[in-house]
Amino acid sequence: MSISNNTNPFHSPIKGRGTANNLAGRFAITLVEVDENDENVALLEASSPKTEVRHERTKSIISRNSSPDVPFSQSINPYKGCEHGCIYCFARPTHAYLDLSPGLDFETKLVAKTNAAYLFEEELAHANYRCQPIAIGINTDAYQPIEKELKITRDLLQIALAHRQPISLITKSTLILRDIDILAQMAEKNLIHVAISVTTLDNDLKRILEPRTASGATRLKVIRTLREAGIPVSALAAPVIPFINDHELEEIVAATAEVGVQSINYVMLRLPHEVAPLFKDWLKQHYPDRADHVLQRIMDMRSGKLYDSQFGKRMTGEGVFADLISQRFHMARRKHGLDGNRLSFLDCRQFKVPPKEGDQMPLF
Repeated sequence: MSISNNTNPFHSPIKGRGTANNLAGRFAITLVEVDENDENVALLEASSPKTEVRHERTKSIISRNSSPDVPFSQSINPYKGCEHGCIYCFARPTHAYLDLSPGLDFETKLVAKTNAAYLFEEELAHANYRCQPIAIGINTDAYQPIEKELKITRDLLQIALAHRQPISLITKSTLILRDIDILAQMAEKNLIHVAISVTTLDNDLKRILEPRTASGATRLKVIRTLREAGIPVSALAAPVIPFINDHELEEIVAATAEVGVQSINYVMLRLPHEVAPLFKDWLKQHYPDRADHVLQRIMDMRSGKLYDSQFGKRMTGEGVFADLISQRFHMARRKHGLDGNRLSFLDCRQFKVPPKEGDQMPLF
């Protein structure tokens, strides 16, 4: 092994993982590079790292933001890292704060906030808390595979239902159907919105772009099942990637409308921090013939850069191509009757302050 400014111990794609690149996070001091002549390299390339989960007792659970680009001011993320392995995930850079790689580590070294439900109820009971809708699973999917066993998201929903706290969820997982009993009860009280992300309907693309996620067809079935249970559902075509999936935009709008979504939006590809080099490597590996073309078009929409963090621009981009995508999307949305937001409002008026520990009044 030798010290270098590059770290990529895996060189071949790893089946079921979004990236084989374990590049160092932007805060790393010492970077390690595998010696190409090392006899262990072949073993590293052939390995398929298993998912590791660290249990964490966090100090707070409700995060707050004032961004004008997102429709919520409060959010909860039960997990850090995500096994879905979507190569484009804008949350990958958060793993650098854990002294872990936003690359392969983000998909394989996860953190579960095991005291999330306890803290949630405690924070709802705080004297300064004012009820507003809370979005669950914004950074990383609240229904990624480890949720099946840990049930942190389900516990959060049970507390939200008990205290009439409105929730919005976004996922691309079929596991959400496990909690349809709670979601249906919340829907009856106008306490829930669900958004299902539909990035592509092409299974071949999904396998390399979002390796451990449900197919587009399966996500459409999830939407239909939730709607049949009376649960408000919107769709999110995200991210739209030039020359990779942008040609599917109208098809995604049509397919989601057919299964009953009440609204749909889109987000252009975002490449903050370490996501940019990871995505560039992915492009050159899977689409070498068009990689430069894709990157140039992204820069055309981002003021000559791969990412522009300016509010009002980061979700949609700007320029001729961004305008074309916007026009196509809005035409498709109007065609299928989705140009108005038909989701019911989330009702904060029913909120019940949880009793403080030791308070017995609710028993009488």
